[in-house]
Amino acid sequence: MSAVQKITPFLWFDSQADEALEFYTSLFPDSRIVSVNRYPDGPSKGNVLTAVFELFGQRFMAIDGGPMFSFTEAISMHVDCETQEEVDRYWEALIDGGKELMCGWCTDRYGLSWQIIPRRLYELLQDTDPARAKRATDAMLKMRKIDVAVLEAAVREN
Repeated sequence: MSAVQKITPFLWFDSQADEALEFYTSLFPDSRIVSVNRYPDGPSKGNVLTAVFELFGQRFMAIDGGPMFSFTEAISMHVDCETQEEVDRYWEALIDGGKELMCGWCTDRYGLSWQIIPRRLYELLQDTDPARAKRATDAMLKMRKIDVAVLEAAVREN
């Protein structure tokens, strides 16, 4: 990264940070593991003490901190998708071992929440015709994975 990132999300894993970093950096383009420091001794010897990684060039940090804290839906990673194919790809990879939630939200196998959202959804929700925007909203509220074709069909209804 050329500029210093002032705020960096820091993710607390129980003991699977290595696996999560490999998974995330293999899933998203422009991603890499920058550095990994490990516990030198004790019960966590060899686990990740701190790691720096980038997804789409965005810097993150991680730790294997043990089971006392876990992820909740109160914080999620939002992925802005250009196409339905991109939505499908990320959705399928992230729910493998995770779970589907409503309105484009899911949790991955590590319990981290994600929002896999096509740009077209926001365009439809902000339609200047309030009736069309409401139909888009109503359709979205019935979905787990966001389906642009279904949204478009709902907006066209009279």
